[in-house]
Amino acid sequence: MSELTNDDSAALTLYTTTWCPFCTRLKKLLDETGIGYTEVDVEADADAAAFVESVNDGNRVVPTALYSDGTTATNPPASQVRAKLAELADA
Repeated sequence: MSELTNDDSAALTLYTTTWCPFCTRLKKLLDETGIGYTEVDVEADADAAAFVESVNDGNRVVPTALYSDGTTATNPPASQVRAKLAELADA
């Protein structure tokens, strides 16, 4: 997979596209609060696109979040992402 990592965080992977306004907004809100993630562009990575489709009933919906515990969220609000990451940190 081709990945862009904005820090060493492995707790969150975001599957995105360059043109998606929901992706841009989520990344901006996470960046503003210092939440780290690995970003994978589904248009540049066929395996990533297949993964996104596999967790979204065959649809390529972005952003899709993959957490370190293997759970996913489709187009989650930043508050939900922060809450999930806090839960994972406490585990």
